[in-house]
Amino acid sequence: MPNETSTSNFIKNIVIDDLETGKHSGIITRFPPEPNGYLHIGHAKSICLNFGLAEEFNGKVNLRFDDTNPVKEDVEYVKSIQEDIKWLGFKWSNLFFASNYFDEMYKRAVILINKGKAYVDDLTADEIREYRGTLTEPGKNSPYRERSIEENLDLFTRMKDGEFEDGQKVLRAKIDMASPNINFRDPVIYRIAHIAHHNTGDKWCVYPMYSFAHPIEDAVEGITHSLCSLEFEDQRPLYDWVVRETEMENVPRQIEFARLDMNNTVMSKRKLKQLVDAGVTDGWDDPRMPTISGLRRRGFTPKSIRNFCEHIGVSKVNSMVDSQYLDFFLRDDLQPKAPLTLGVIKPLKLIIDNYPEDEIEMLEIENNAKDEAQGKRLVPFSRELYIEQDDFMEEPIKKYFRLFPGNEVRLKGGYFVRCTDFVKDESGNVIEVHATYDPETKSGSGFNARKVKSTIHWVEASTAVPCEFRLFEPLILDDAPENEGKHFLDQINPNSIEIVQGFIEPTQIKDAKPFDKFQLVRNGFFSVDDKYTTEDKLVFNRVVSLKSSFKMPK
Repeated sequence: MPNETSTSNFIKNIVIDDLETGKHSGIITRFPPEPNGYLHIGHAKSICLNFGLAEEFNGKVNLRFDDTNPVKEDVEYVKSIQEDIKWLGFKWSNLFFASNYFDEMYKRAVILINKGKAYVDDLTADEIREYRGTLTEPGKNSPYRERSIEENLDLFTRMKDGEFEDGQKVLRAKIDMASPNINFRDPVIYRIAHIAHHNTGDKWCVYPMYSFAHPIEDAVEGITHSLCSLEFEDQRPLYDWVVRETEMENVPRQIEFARLDMNNTVMSKRKLKQLVDAGVTDGWDDPRMPTISGLRRRGFTPKSIRNFCEHIGVSKVNSMVDSQYLDFFLRDDLQPKAPLTLGVIKPLKLIIDNYPEDEIEMLEIENNAKDEAQGKRLVPFSRELYIEQDDFMEEPIKKYFRLFPGNEVRLKGGYFVRCTDFVKDESGNVIEVHATYDPETKSGSGFNARKVKSTIHWVEASTAVPCEFRLFEPLILDDAPENEGKHFLDQINPNSIEIVQGFIEPTQIKDAKPFDKFQLVRNGFFSVDDKYTTEDKLVFNRVVSLKSSFKMPK
């Protein structure tokens, strides 16, 4: 694992300097999600940053729902966001809703009008866009820009009172239509929306735009360091303008950092919602989704995600993070505590012809291959077993050392067995393998007269517990799905999930419950699925394979 000095966090250095110079006596950060979807791994980076800084410097962190757009927001998302933050192990100091500040925001908008810094505009959205100009050409003033303060106050009041239809009028900040920063070209700060709000009901039919609401929310709450992703860097001058011109007492500092981008996935609530709505996944918590709820259901741990977020660091440069980096921290967390378990995900019957019939022997198997202190358990063994289909080959390829006619292998924790025969069905598929065993070769007996090149796992047939295994591959095929005009929905991996029926040993899983983790010998780490597991059926999600060719960055 990389050490702590390999990560960077320039924001932490800013906080240290602000505290040492006395600029702030303490820090207050905030995590301000819009409740229009479920949180994903990218949000986890922001959560860990904001909550982590507050924890480290004994400060406060507010959870604030930026619910200024009732068209897309829902109470379902409010609840899920709170659950995700708690699951990650964080506690907020205060819970706020941006909608609780609607009265304050309206009052601050009136201040702008009275200062001649805002006006009501009748241009349509398309006309405003046309008047705004381009990155190389200045915009031009709206014909309504010079309305009097009295007329603007009257019209804004009537907008609030519901006299106008959606889109008929907007309130715009009056700044500079020739500014090289296009965000300064009289941005819209209020729009009309006759729609009920999840928190304020039908009280309002005008709602503030994010670029106006957000700095006011930060200032009202006394936020010291307002952390956001790089796409808001160009809006920082507007952020500061709103705080200054609306005469807010507290002056927060906006600091931008690079968001998290990962290969073979999408980092957009809008796109993730498309996957859900199109039926590509079975919900926001589908184990293939990069949502926190999806990662949780798949079997990820809070510690693995927090360690991952800590070690990718915080910078001002966007970059693509390999998803296997996250897998590294997951394996590191699961290895010491997920009990070693015998499970066969694609079973093939193995019959040991010279083993006593109707006899079940109990063999000792270690509970953790890398920690002897976790002891051993007794696992049933008999004449009839299940092995993996891949552990037998009728005509072995080069360097294949598992079972094939005439070859000898060790059964993990058991005996040497030599393949003697096999049976096929009418379609030519091998359905049964026969072997003989050497009773002198039992594991732990000290037998060393001969060696074998392979050890394979197994489960005893009569006591094995039937279960379903869900095996996952990346949901998105292309690392950059929208390059060259491709749409991400056209890059869905048709083989992102494989559902197979197998068996697992009874000893380790007799008390298994949803989210319990197991290390299946040679098959990876698995977690009991909470959605499809029932009293009569165990369903396992493969969380991650045992090994990876991924090299940790230095």
